[in-house]
Amino acid sequence: MKIYTKKGDDGKTGLLGASSRVSKSSGRVSAYGDVDELNSVLGVVRSENKDLKLDEILEKVQRDLFSIGSELATLTPSSDPGERLYGFHRITMNDVQRLEYNIDEAEETLIPLANFILPGGTKAASFLHVARSVCRRVERGVVALGENDTISPAIRAYLNRLSDLLFVLARESNSQAGITDNQWAP
Repeated sequence: MKIYTKKGDDGKTGLLGASSRVSKSSGRVSAYGDVDELNSVLGVVRSENKDLKLDEILEKVQRDLFSIGSELATLTPSSDPGERLYGFHRITMNDVQRLEYNIDEAEETLIPLANFILPGGTKAASFLHVARSVCRRVERGVVALGENDTISPAIRAYLNRLSDLLFVLARESNSQAGITDNQWAP
């Protein structure tokens, strides 16, 4: 099988469960494309990371992002979040709670913040900050899509929590490397 199909040369693509094709500029295609970009940035983070626990967390997140992308690429997913969709796991509030657990666990080791911090530090931490900002864009796109289409509340909550997790993991990565947060003060 060849990687190229030529079906998208006219600027349209297919969605799961749809008989017709949609513009590649549609909000739905943009949303799952942004999820794919975030997943790729997390791949870069993992390539620069030496911490096995962080790698385990990020691999699970990458798998979740594939599930989110698949659901966003589906024209009309079932309203039952427990139902598997085309064989893939659907994000639930249990996945959101797992992120919250990861956030709480990482925050236990960090000095509480009194100010905003400037992104940076180790390569892994810097890439985690990039991933966090991409995640916020993904979230905005999914929220915008949800203004006209039905989007799982668990996906919205997951993306919101994920950006928090990425922020905390960036701080933790710097802390483990002995790098102090570079606080911003007006």
